[in-house]
Amino acid sequence: MVLGALPALAFPAPSWWCLAWFGVVPLLLVVRAAPTPADGAVRAWCGLAGYVLATQYWLLPSSGPLLLLLAAGLGALWLPWGFAAHRLLAPPGTVHRPLAAMVVLPSAWVAAEAVRSWPALGGPWAALGASQWNQPVTLASASLGGMWLTSFLVVAVNTGIAGAIVHRRRAIPMVAAAAVCAGVGPVSFVLEAPTAGSPTARVALVQPGVIDDSTARAAASAALTRTLVGQRPDVVVWGESSVGVDPADHPDTMQELTDLSRRVGADLLVNVDARAPTGGIYKSSLLIGPHGALGGYRKTRLVPFGEYVPLRSLLGPITGHTKAAGEDRHRGSDQVVLHAGDLALGPLISFEAAFPDLPRREVELGAQLLVYQSSTSTFQGSWAQPQLAAMVAVRAAEVGRPAVHAGLSGDSAAFDARGRRLAWCPSSYRGAVVVTVPLDARDTAYQRLGDWVLVLAFTVLAGTGALAVVRARRR
Repeated sequence: MVLGALPALAFPAPSWWCLAWFGVVPLLLVVRAAPTPADGAVRAWCGLAGYVLATQYWLLPSSGPLLLLLAAGLGALWLPWGFAAHRLLAPPGTVHRPLAAMVVLPSAWVAAEAVRSWPALGGPWAALGASQWNQPVTLASASLGGMWLTSFLVVAVNTGIAGAIVHRRRAIPMVAAAAVCAGVGPVSFVLEAPTAGSPTARVALVQPGVIDDSTARAAASAALTRTLVGQRPDVVVWGESSVGVDPADHPDTMQELTDLSRRVGADLLVNVDARAPTGGIYKSSLLIGPHGALGGYRKTRLVPFGEYVPLRSLLGPITGHTKAAGEDRHRGSDQVVLHAGDLALGPLISFEAAFPDLPRREVELGAQLLVYQSSTSTFQGSWAQPQLAAMVAVRAAEVGRPAVHAGLSGDSAAFDARGRRLAWCPSSYRGAVVVTVPLDARDTAYQRLGDWVLVLAFTVLAGTGALAVVRARRR
């Protein structure tokens, strides 16, 4: 479990991105040294359970002891990876086995990440490829196949290193193959030169900090927004749950927001966490201009336990002793693009930063700028806040569109279309920052082709399994 947790240091807050390229090697060596393939699979299960615990320890206040069950359940997805690692790396081995491992093991790893991406299981949080968020050169592979391809390449390099250690006589081809995999991102980064002379947008990110009272929270965001008078932003973005009432049902609140928009000279993208006239509670992005509401978006991917409790009738008594949602939020029906003047915004909310399909849909709808709003006050000061903001860089690189992230209490950030950081406001920051964002748009291969890496991974995994069955029957 300790060795499995080691790659967690590649993610924020430590962000030792280079560790991801060799941090899985110790676990691979331990799995390979198991007495049988079944034992190797169990060791992998334990290791990845440790990985989940290390990358999501901050869920403990919300999920309580269910976090241990979650880690064990998710870790089990890597049982095929551990079984294959033992079969392909343990002696005696043929010439082809170590090289085959560099295709099969990354496929098994990515397949496990894909299954984990089911929203009810917590989504694709801490996918290994996302560890490269602060290194645009290696993250550039995400523009070819999403974070799935980056995960595939990282695991392939780890496998090559482990294979070179175990099979020293075949070290040269293993190291050469690992070098090729490591070079995919840098080569892509060099070849995809940014467009010169692209237009820009001035985006203001407002971060008031942890304020429990909803009225005081909205007032603090408004006060910070008033400091932007004269700075001429194109749009002002507030954090998630920055408004505690539905402006459509509260004319006074709507009037205050429209007056504020008129005074600043920019549209406001606020976020409402309130009961709708229909009775359900929604998380909504609402764009407000000088003359009223210009459109809105209701969150479609909710946080398990944080915003709803799966199987509440069964798990409700357990979650009653945690900070899990007391009442389930309702989901929106579809994604939209909001227009702040000539600027097309793709609004997404908090946990939705984990899902690569959502920004792809926003780009299809015509979004020029991805805008994420979050509130991670429950996890204030933990790794959850920089982890969430870091995912926005990965999403920007995948679809070739700039992205900003406004955190109510941290961390707020902005990235260009290649995932390069333009601004970063840690959780200790209080204020409003204006960022000039280049609206460079690139039609990436991932945007065009979609999740082709997942198709490849499951095909390789299924083919390997079928081949193993055939060989077993022959024996």
